Amino acid sequence: MFFDIERYCNDIFAIKTAADCERLSLQAFYFQYTNNPIYRKYCDLLCVDAAAINYIADVPFMPVEFFKSHKLLCDGRDVEVVFTSSSTTGAVPSSHYVADASLYRKAFLAGFRQFYGEPSDFCILGLLPAYLERSGSSLVYMVDELVKMSGDCRSGFFLHNHEDLYNTICHLEAQSRKYILIGVSFALLDFAEKYSLQMKNGIVMETGGMKGRRKEMVRSELHSILKDAFGVSNIHSEYGMTELLSQAYSDGNGIYKCSSTMKVLVREPNDPLSVHASGSGAINVVDLANIYSCSFLQTSDLGHVSDDGTFTVSGRFDSADVRGCNLMVL
Repeated sequence: MFFDIERYCNDIFAIKTAADCERLSLQAFYFQYTNNPIYRKYCDLLCVDAAAINYIADVPFMPVEFFKSHKLLCDGRDVEVVFTSSSTTGAVPSSHYVADASLYRKAFLAGFRQFYGEPSDFCILGLLPAYLERSGSSLVYMVDELVKMSGDCRSGFFLHNHEDLYNTICHLEAQSRKYILIGVSFALLDFAEKYSLQMKNGIVMETGGMKGRRKEMVRSELHSILKDAFGVSNIHSEYGMTELLSQAYSDGNGIYKCSSTMKVLVREPNDPLSVHASGSGAINVVDLANIYSCSFLQTSDLGHVSDDGTFTVSGRFDSADVRGCNLMVL
């Protein structure tokens, strides 16, 4: 069956209904089953009858751990950029081979506009040392593009120069200029320990991760510390990962809303093939922008998906780095 990839890539940014999402998800499945040899082999080993897949919940979701061991890319596609995950010493990072970086840019820009408006409405401040200290970060790529789109000469990255960041925020506050401070959790805590601010015009967005720099803490504790230090009523959060091209955002309390190219479902922790539209369990993600790789991923996150499609993350599998599907080996 002919698949109009150009039309698909336009349609995913014009989703209006659940039926639209269902239809495009099935298109993505059939395309990837036909053109992605690793995904097809995975489905075949699960004895999946592709012709019998009629609903998103029936689609096989591939463990994200496969990005550590396999090149997930559809046939006939060249690699434009490779995103890699951070990893502890000795651990194998994930590698996401992206065939069309412009599709990633379009996806994260559409998500940003959906929840915040135009990047030019804000000064964008990135406090992401863990990512700036290595190459291949999809998060740095995204924030760098937002910095450029902001058109504000004060937008940029702050590695460990907290004094410059503090002075920039004070200047923005004096001018009543809207801004977004996007930071990894440990870096925001480091900054909060040095400076106390009243961010009347700012949004603080944490992207998660202590990266081994600090002890892990529950989100409520992290957000409480940051709210007190920065004088804001809510801490925003971004949900994304190396293996995804779409994001979800929370404007407080850890309740995430998916961008239009993303949908979250839940699976039974002890039965990965039992997938539901809502409930508690392990999180599955449909990423329609990830058309040239794999759009259907089992994450290692645990959480709850509500009937309206919003979701929360409560934790991770204890052995998230070593579990996954062993149907396929190198």
